[in-house]
Amino acid sequence: MSGKEILIDTNIVIYLLRGSQELQDYLQGKELYISFISELELLGYKSITQKHEAELLNFLNDCSIIQMSNAIKENYIGLTRKYKIELPDALIAATSLTLNIPFITADKGFQKINDINLVLYHDGINLTASKK
Repeated sequence: MSGKEILIDTNIVIYLLRGSQELQDYLQGKELYISFISELELLGYKSITQKHEAELLNFLNDCSIIQMSNAIKENYIGLTRKYKIELPDALIAATSLTLNIPFITADKGFQKINDINLVLYHDGINLTASKK
Protein backbone atom coordinates (compact mmCIF):
# COMPACT_ATOMS: atom_id res chain seq x y z
CA MET A 1 0.00 0.00 0.00
CA SER A 2 1.18 3.49 -0.84
CA GLY A 3 -0.02 5.27 2.30
CA LYS A 4 -2.55 7.28 0.29
CA GLU A 5 -5.37 4.77 0.68
CA ILE A 6 -8.54 5.54 2.60
CA LEU A 7 -11.73 3.57 3.19
CA ILE A 8 -14.83 5.71 2.73
CA ASP A 9 -18.17 5.15 4.44
CA THR A 10 -21.56 5.19 2.74
CA ASN A 11 -22.38 8.65 4.11
CA ILE A 12 -19.13 10.09 2.71
CA VAL A 13 -20.06 8.89 -0.78
CA ILE A 14 -23.41 10.67 -0.40
CA TYR A 15 -21.70 13.91 0.68
CA LEU A 16 -19.30 13.65 -2.25
CA LEU A 17 -22.10 13.09 -4.75
CA ARG A 18 -23.90 16.10 -3.29
CA GLY A 19 -20.82 18.18 -4.08
CA SER A 20 -18.92 18.59 -0.79
CA GLN A 21 -15.87 20.61 -1.87
CA GLU A 22 -14.21 20.08 1.51
CA LEU A 23 -14.35 16.30 1.07
CA GLN A 24 -13.27 16.49 -2.56
CA ASP A 25 -10.23 18.54 -1.50
CA TYR A 26 -9.39 16.19 1.37
CA LEU A 27 -9.66 13.05 -0.78
CA GLN A 28 -7.81 14.52 -3.78
CA GLY A 29 -4.89 12.25 -4.69
CA LYS A 30 -5.99 9.45 -2.37
CA GLU A 31 -6.83 5.91 -3.45
CA LEU A 32 -10.45 5.37 -2.49
CA TYR A 33 -11.61 2.06 -1.08
CA ILE A 34 -15.18 1.12 -0.26
CA SER A 35 -16.61 -1.93 1.48
CA PHE A 36 -19.01 -4.16 -0.42
CA ILE A 37 -21.48 -3.33 2.37
CA SER A 38 -21.40 0.37 1.45
CA GLU A 39 -21.75 -0.53 -2.21
CA LEU A 40 -24.88 -2.57 -1.41
CA GLU A 41 -26.33 0.19 0.79
CA LEU A 42 -25.83 2.76 -1.96
CA LEU A 43 -27.11 0.67 -4.86
CA GLY A 44 -30.01 -0.72 -2.82
CA TYR A 45 -31.54 2.69 -2.10
CA LYS A 46 -35.09 2.24 -3.38
CA SER A 47 -35.75 5.86 -4.41
CA ILE A 48 -32.58 6.37 -6.46
CA THR A 49 -33.15 8.07 -9.81
CA GLN A 50 -31.54 6.83 -13.01
CA LYS A 51 -29.39 9.98 -13.11
CA HIS A 52 -28.14 9.49 -9.55
CA GLU A 53 -27.56 5.79 -10.13
CA ALA A 54 -25.42 6.61 -13.18
CA GLU A 55 -23.42 9.14 -11.12
CA LEU A 56 -23.02 6.59 -8.35
CA LEU A 57 -21.87 3.84 -10.71
CA ASN A 58 -19.37 6.22 -12.27
CA PHE A 59 -18.04 7.09 -8.81
CA LEU A 60 -17.84 3.43 -7.76
CA ASN A 61 -15.82 2.65 -10.89
CA ASP A 62 -13.13 4.96 -9.50
CA CYS A 63 -13.02 3.09 -6.17
CA SER A 64 -11.56 -0.24 -5.17
CA ILE A 65 -14.47 -2.25 -3.79
CA ILE A 66 -13.35 -4.62 -1.04
CA GLN A 67 -15.16 -7.94 -0.91
CA MET A 68 -15.55 -10.22 2.10
CA SER A 69 -12.44 -12.21 3.04
CA ASN A 70 -11.47 -14.59 5.83
CA ALA A 71 -9.35 -11.85 7.42
CA ILE A 72 -12.31 -9.44 7.42
CA LYS A 73 -14.49 -12.18 8.96
CA GLU A 74 -11.95 -12.74 11.75
CA ASN A 75 -11.67 -9.01 12.48
CA TYR A 76 -15.46 -8.69 12.35
CA ILE A 77 -15.82 -11.38 15.02
CA GLY A 78 -13.21 -9.69 17.19
CA LEU A 79 -14.82 -6.27 16.88
CA THR A 80 -18.36 -7.49 17.59
CA ARG A 81 -17.14 -9.28 20.69
CA LYS A 82 -15.30 -6.19 21.89
CA TYR A 83 -17.78 -3.45 20.94
CA LYS A 84 -21.55 -3.19 20.67
CA ILE A 85 -21.90 -2.46 16.94
CA GLU A 86 -24.32 -3.47 14.22
CA LEU A 87 -23.36 -5.90 11.46
CA PRO A 88 -22.86 -3.38 8.60
CA ASP A 89 -20.74 -1.03 10.72
CA ALA A 90 -18.73 -3.91 12.16
CA LEU A 91 -17.98 -5.25 8.67
CA ILE A 92 -16.88 -1.83 7.46
CA ALA A 93 -14.68 -1.30 10.54
CA ALA A 94 -13.24 -4.80 10.09
CA THR A 95 -12.39 -3.89 6.50
CA SER A 96 -10.46 -0.81 7.66
CA LEU A 97 -8.70 -2.86 10.31
CA THR A 98 -7.83 -5.65 7.87
CA LEU A 99 -6.46 -3.28 5.24
CA ASN A 100 -4.76 -1.16 7.91
CA ILE A 101 -5.90 2.06 6.25
CA PRO A 102 -7.75 5.12 7.59
CA PHE A 103 -11.54 5.12 7.53
CA ILE A 104 -13.53 8.31 6.94
CA THR A 105 -17.13 8.61 8.09
CA ALA A 106 -19.64 11.13 9.41
CA ASP A 107 -21.02 8.52 11.83
CA LYS A 108 -19.87 9.38 15.36
CA GLY A 109 -20.75 5.84 16.47
CA PHE A 110 -17.40 4.67 15.10
CA GLN A 111 -15.53 6.76 17.70
CA LYS A 112 -15.88 3.96 20.24
CA ILE A 113 -13.83 1.60 18.05
CA ASN A 114 -10.26 2.25 19.15
CA ASP A 115 -8.83 -0.39 16.81
CA ILE A 116 -9.21 1.68 13.62
CA ASN A 117 -7.62 4.87 12.29
CA LEU A 118 -10.76 7.01 12.17
CA VAL A 119 -11.25 10.28 10.31
CA LEU A 120 -14.50 11.83 11.53
CA TYR A 121 -16.21 14.26 9.17
CA HIS A 122 -18.94 16.81 9.58
CA ASP A 123 -19.65 19.92 7.54
CA GLY A 124 -17.48 22.91 8.25
CA ILE A 125 -14.61 21.27 10.11
CA ASN A 126 -10.98 20.74 9.29
CA LEU A 127 -10.49 17.06 8.62
CA THR A 128 -8.08 15.41 11.02
CA ALA A 129 -7.34 11.78 11.68
CA SER A 130 -7.43 10.18 15.09
CA LYS A 131 -4.68 7.83 16.14
CA LYS A 132 -5.17 4.14 16.79
